[in-house]
Amino acid sequence: MSGDLARSVKQMERDLRELIATVQTPHLAALLERTLGSSSPTWRRYRDAPAAKRYHHAYRHGLLEHSLSVAQAVSALAEIFPAVDRDVALTGAVLHDLGKLDAYRQVGDEIEMTDAGRLHGEIALGYARVRDAIAAVDGFPAELAQALLHIILSHHGSLAHGSPVVPCTREATLVHMADNLGSKLGSFDRVQDALEVGSRWSGYDNGLGAVAFFGAAATGQDPVGARLAA
Repeated sequence: MSGDLARSVKQMERDLRELIATVQTPHLAALLERTLGSSSPTWRRYRDAPAAKRYHHAYRHGLLEHSLSVAQAVSALAEIFPAVDRDVALTGAVLHDLGKLDAYRQVGDEIEMTDAGRLHGEIALGYARVRDAIAAVDGFPAELAQALLHIILSHHGSLAHGSPVVPCTREATLVHMADNLGSKLGSFDRVQDALEVGSRWSGYDNGLGAVAFFGAAATGQDPVGARLAA
C-alpha cells in the first residue's frame, strides 16, 4: 500500500475548491458548501480519510486524492459530451464516495472497516449522508435530488459490485466510468509498489482482475530505446 501522494494535500484542496467553484446550479453549490466547505464538520474527515482498506488509495488522504481525480475526469469529459449535465455529474463525482467516511477508520497505520461499514456498506452510508445534506438545503428540487442520489447509488456500476441499481443516466454512467478508471489505475500503483525489484509482471491481483505488466517502468530500462540504439 502506498502513502505517496502525487500532489500535496494543499494542492489537492486548491484543485478541488477550484472545481467546486465552477458549479453554477445554486442548490448544488449550496449542497457542496454545506458538505465540503472549509468550515464544514465533514471537510476535515473527507480530506484525511482513506478511500479503501486494501485495493486503491488505501492511505491517509486517499479519499481526497481519488475523489478529486474522478471529479477532474468527469469535468473534462463533460466538455466532450455536451448532453451531460456537468453540474450534476461533477457534484456526484465529488460526493460519490462520501459513505467511506463512515465505512472505514484509520487506526495508526492500519485501515479498518467500521461496524456500520460491514453492516450497511459504503454506498448505503453515502446515500444517507447525501440525502440528509440535501434535506438541509432549502427548496432543493426533487428531480435534482433524484438525479444526484442515483449517481451515489449506481456508481459501482453493477449489482454484482454492490450497487443496488445500475447507472441509468448519462451523468451516472460518466461518474461510474471515471470512478472505475480511477480505481483501476490506483490499483496499478499499489501493485507496482509491491513488485519485487527487477520484476516486470505481477501475480494475479483481485483489484485489477488480471496480472499487471510494467515493463521498463519496473526495471528503469528503456528496451525500445536500447533496441533502436543498437
